[in-house]
Amino acid sequence: MKIPEQGILLRIFIGESDAFKNRPLYEAIVQQARSLNLAGATVFKGIMGFGADSRMHSAKFLRLSEDLPILVEIVDAQEKIDLLIPFLDENVKEGLITMEKVKVIKYRHS
Repeated sequence: MKIPEQGILLRIFIGESDAFKNRPLYEAIVQQARSLNLAGATVFKGIMGFGADSRMHSAKFLRLSEDLPILVEIVDAQEKIDLLIPFLDENVKEGLITMEKVKVIKYRHS
């Protein structure tokens, strides 16, 4: 698979407890991206953060939050990213979605 040198970085900021049909929303996003043949997706779990409601989410010692921040990142061509947007519009109820242009240096599969 080839990504053009000028790609798009899609970032989806959600909470660990956000769900889609009784499973984590981040899993559904990654599976949807895979079914659309996007180049790849990575999920990161944050240790601290807050969103629009200013409520703090943290993994402090002796107190484990059950709703830590989750970040899903996907890089691909604009037209491929655009295929995922309707799914996100429908299923991301709370969170932040950003897109920015990125320069792809290398994307290879052995």
